[in-house]
Amino acid sequence: MRGSLGAVIGRYNPSSDGTIHMGGNGIINHNRKCKDIVFLVIFIAFWVAMIVNSSFAFNKGNPLRLTYGLDYKGNVCGDKHADLHQLELKYWLNPNQVYQSGSKDSQFKLADARSICLLDCPIPLEDSLTWVCNYPEGDIRISMDDWIDMNYNYYEFLTPEMRNSSLQLQGPCYPVIFPTVNVHWSCQFIARTSNVSLKHWQQMGGVNINEDIVIDKSIHKYINSHSAVLKRYMADIGKAWPVLIVCGGILPLFLSVIWLLMIRHFVAAMPWITVVFFDLLIVSVTMFYYLKVGWIGNDAITPIIGEHDPYIHIYGRELTHLSVVTILMTFIMVVAILTSIAIVRRILMATSVLKVAAKVIGEVQALIVFPIIPYGILAVFYMLWISAFLHLFSSGQVVQNDCHSNCCSYDLMEKRVNCDRCCGYSVRYTPHIGVAILFHLFGCYWVTQFIISCSSTVIAGSVASYYWGHGEASPDIPFLSVFSSMKRLMRYSLGSLALGSLTVSFVELIRFMLESIRRKLKVSSHVPDNWFGKAAYHSSQFFLRCIEWTVKSVNRNAYIMIAITGKSFFSASAVATSLIKNNILRIGRLNVIGDVILFLGKLCVSLSSAAFAFLMLDTHKYKSAHNKISSPLFPVMVCCALGYIVATLFFGVIEMSIDSIILSFCQDSEEHGTAQYAPTLLIETLSDQNEMQRLTQRPQ
Repeated sequence: MRGSLGAVIGRYNPSSDGTIHMGGNGIINHNRKCKDIVFLVIFIAFWVAMIVNSSFAFNKGNPLRLTYGLDYKGNVCGDKHADLHQLELKYWLNPNQVYQSGSKDSQFKLADARSICLLDCPIPLEDSLTWVCNYPEGDIRISMDDWIDMNYNYYEFLTPEMRNSSLQLQGPCYPVIFPTVNVHWSCQFIARTSNVSLKHWQQMGGVNINEDIVIDKSIHKYINSHSAVLKRYMADIGKAWPVLIVCGGILPLFLSVIWLLMIRHFVAAMPWITVVFFDLLIVSVTMFYYLKVGWIGNDAITPIIGEHDPYIHIYGRELTHLSVVTILMTFIMVVAILTSIAIVRRILMATSVLKVAAKVIGEVQALIVFPIIPYGILAVFYMLWISAFLHLFSSGQVVQNDCHSNCCSYDLMEKRVNCDRCCGYSVRYTPHIGVAILFHLFGCYWVTQFIISCSSTVIAGSVASYYWGHGEASPDIPFLSVFSSMKRLMRYSLGSLALGSLTVSFVELIRFMLESIRRKLKVSSHVPDNWFGKAAYHSSQFFLRCIEWTVKSVNRNAYIMIAITGKSFFSASAVATSLIKNNILRIGRLNVIGDVILFLGKLCVSLSSAAFAFLMLDTHKYKSAHNKISSPLFPVMVCCALGYIVATLFFGVIEMSIDSIILSFCQDSEEHGTAQYAPTLLIETLSDQNEMQRLTQRPQ
């Protein structure tokens, strides 16, 4: 039998024997015990493992590898420690090796072709033959700066032996026959030889140079491989860190606070404003994508992504990643508009329940500024986490390939043509790095859910204090009831929240793993062909989504009961579920419509963050020099996700206020027959069934 919640968090005076009596002065500080301590220990141990994992990443990783290539010595282009500062472009010296790597009958790989790092991509001269030579060393006694000033050409200083070797395309100098252009920090060959340069080369007795289009396709294939594209997308996140701070942190913070203040002062109009603004925003963002893809107007996004953006095949058609996102945005736009139309008739009901939350915020004013605390904690965590993730993603080991191919080249230090250990270098990733990345991602999700659950529980405790203390004069409720709730949380309930957030994280992990298996089966053509198999497959996906939504909903109500009763997670979940089940007809529609309006508000903040991120990335700063990004896709997606998380923290004030008030009302009604502690506005909203039916009745 559940005890009185009024006695749990209401006004009372404890007697000497520990029993609780209603009435008296002040908010209670009743005797609680720490719950679910084991899971708090697990959470702390997980944090220690996260720190160890991040330490490994910072020790072994180098984010430059995500953007720039490796030269023939295994050094990363642009690495100042290898004396390659500002030499960021990878250039393949031997055009015949590039040709061989693209030939179908050849086992030679482009990774083994001789490559160096340059400041700019070479182009042939109009009236003579120019050369690009290896890094100066050995008998070539010139500095790297002089080498750059000489346009990488010290052919005139070569001995006859070196010149003869160069004419055999074995270095140390190589002719510039093909024009090249910078594409994603690699010098892309253009299969159009310079007739003047080629003629001079032939007159000097140089070996035959292949001029086929294969030389162009070989580098193009290398640049647009799945691994290269994924690395560039990850590097884009690091390059666009100012955009993440502004559009993923500051902007959603500003918009969320503005939304809370408007709810406080213009509550009757806010549901309408939210729905209309959401529809306008999603239409605007979708049209913006149409413009950038080039489906409307001429403002295609080739300056940012370039014509070398990788394609994916859908139903036999080639589409860029951004085109796929645009199609998805179109579908979301249609669904969103239809949803908005469907809930218009219910907005009056949403207004009623939002008025209750607005009154709570007016009484407990600290709730407006409290989310800044978890916001600051998450901001610091995300900055460290993203930095560690980029290092972890680039923490493979640089090893020399075992090519078994003819890669002979002149060694300036040994003063001879060397055919031993002349293969190129690659970054090798061991299986434990993949496990470490998955662990890091899971940790991010768990910590995010834990911080959000802590924020929700503190808000629930503050609102419950307001509700159960409303029987007497409200000035007795301390203004800093939020911090009293924080104190109870920190002292007694962290283990329960660690368990609740872990439950959500495990469900999401299982869904992610099943989705990965689905994608692999789709690639290997093992997707069921019969209608029964397809129906079972899609039903399982829907079932997992339902489980995820149910767990999150149960968790949210469990956090409220944890804040009120101090029970363990599973006990609080049972109490909350029982209350909702017994009062589902009374509160069901109110809760759902309120959640829909709040969800649309979160999406407004999230889409605004995405739109502003797109606009920032569309400036000159991110189209050239070191900050040039390969695609705005990942930075925009990250800003969108961060915006939604920030909105969840701040909109949680309204969300948890509504849920806490409703659960407290249900318990109050069960205990006393009528709600003795409920505010007048809440009684008018929930108790008058005839009014509720009038508000929800459709016009005939």
